[in-house]
Amino acid sequence: MSARGDVFEYAVLRVVPRVERGESINGGVLLYSRATSFLAARVHLDEERLRVLDPAADVAGVRAALRAAECVCLGGAAAGPAAGDDAGRRFRWLIAPRSTVVQPGPVHTGLTTDPGAELDRLLRVLVH
Repeated sequence: MSARGDVFEYAVLRVVPRVERGESINGGVLLYSRATSFLAARVHLDEERLRVLDPAADVAGVRAALRAAECVCLGGAAAGPAAGDDAGRRFRWLIAPRSTVVQPGPVHTGLTTDPGAELDRLLRVLVH
């Protein structure tokens, strides 16, 4: 690790309840650090904001999709088809578009000496 930290990548998980309208709220953040094999997600769903975009939104379904991202980050049996993959492959799997309701945003990079603390900071700044 350098004095300034290790490179990390992150993507915001966007909740898009009605794709045809193109409106979204941020529902979580994924963070991956190759140098430390760190991969984690922090999620927070603001149900009130979601219902402003779509009063009929499937809140339980959105929560399940966000929880699934957390499980893939953790690896193991809960990660489903990605269970045997290393952290980098799981991150790439998560940032590949596949859901019309929970979508990964663009990948950004930064430097950190503490990936967990950085993930918490990004959640506060970008999602809450």
